[in-house]
Amino acid sequence: MSYINSSKKNKIALIDCNSFYVSCERLFNPKIKKKPVVVLSNNDGCVISRSTEAKKIGIKMGEPYFKVKELVRKNNVYIFSSNYALYGDISRRVMKTLRSFSDKIEIYSIDEAFVDLSHIEEKEVENYGKEIRKRILKWTGIPTSVGISNTKTLSKVANHIAKENRTGVIYLKENIDESLKNFHISEVWGVGKQLSKLYIKNEIDTAYKLKNISNSWVKKSTNVLGAKTVMELRGISCINLETEETKRKSCCVSRSFGRKVESLEKLQESITTHCLNAAEKIRNDNQIARSITIFIRTSPFDKHKKYYSNSTTIDLPVSTSDSLQLVKKAMEGLKKIYKYGYFYQKAGIILSKLTDSSENELNLLTPIMENKSRTLMKAIDFTNAKYGRNAISIAQAGIDNSWKMRKEHSSKIDTASFAYLPKVIAT
Repeated sequence: MSYINSSKKNKIALIDCNSFYVSCERLFNPKIKKKPVVVLSNNDGCVISRSTEAKKIGIKMGEPYFKVKELVRKNNVYIFSSNYALYGDISRRVMKTLRSFSDKIEIYSIDEAFVDLSHIEEKEVENYGKEIRKRILKWTGIPTSVGISNTKTLSKVANHIAKENRTGVIYLKENIDESLKNFHISEVWGVGKQLSKLYIKNEIDTAYKLKNISNSWVKKSTNVLGAKTVMELRGISCINLETEETKRKSCCVSRSFGRKVESLEKLQESITTHCLNAAEKIRNDNQIARSITIFIRTSPFDKHKKYYSNSTTIDLPVSTSDSLQLVKKAMEGLKKIYKYGYFYQKAGIILSKLTDSSENELNLLTPIMENKSRTLMKAIDFTNAKYGRNAISIAQAGIDNSWKMRKEHSSKIDTASFAYLPKVIAT
């Protein structure tokens, strides 16, 4: 059966991973497949992902964990601390699978992507969406919802409907108005909290009413994005797929501490660890940094202690992605801003003025130094990728990192480590 479309009518699919963080945890723990599960944010603060079962018992998105503890206990809810290394790896596998369906793909977030299906025959679009869903589930184990329409905004609407549909796939091409009449304005893609309040104040509480609002009112009351949203709801494509991945202009790595930190030594461990992670990230993108910013702060909410926040930026003599050079400069910056007697809650670094590594400026010593640095960093990255993050680190990053994020419910799954491979036991 041929899928190729000769008429090239605009068709855009939005693929969204269902309860993504929960689904990642379930991959390695089948016994929680039909159970209520939630994943918590950094330092086990708030609920950031819920299974369908957890939603049904009343656990809300973004709710602080301490507020739902009793609900969790009564309903035997499984709790997990966030594991972003795991989620990032599974996300890459999902996106790689999507590329087997189309070369025009926009990765919108860690668990969402727009895919151009304009090359597919009209009568086969829905079947193609089902095949996408089936293959992602088979190759990665992640369940998805697929919404398809002729604009990005309508594909978002279709995806929302698909989550409630048995097949998990909706091609929104007919009776669109009926769907929009039941679609609340706050759920429309591109309509934020403030804009939603404006629309409701003017009795525009559904996507259907927004679609049929006058152009003059939209231009007068909103911005360009607001006007584009209205046009997209009318089936006129105004927001193009961003298929070209733009390289980052800066790289920030920061964390709140699991417990407050007072000593310079512990702050040095934290900044060193963040620096190593940031350097690895820009090397993976073949980038180098010309500037590094170090920042520290105490809690702005602690009324019993004096607040302190400071940062410093250091320009490097030569752009680099060498972890050792960046850590050295970071330590210089930290010593400038550190003050004894404060209990610090957060620390981080920002690598900025990023450029492509092939554009590195040269001097007489650059070729020799760069070759040594590149070889060493390549060896470290290869080893850490093979045996798990921080298999090779530097002493200054410390060993007993008591300052690290609180992860009392961590599954500790690491797809880069052989130690966490599932075991098959013969009985």
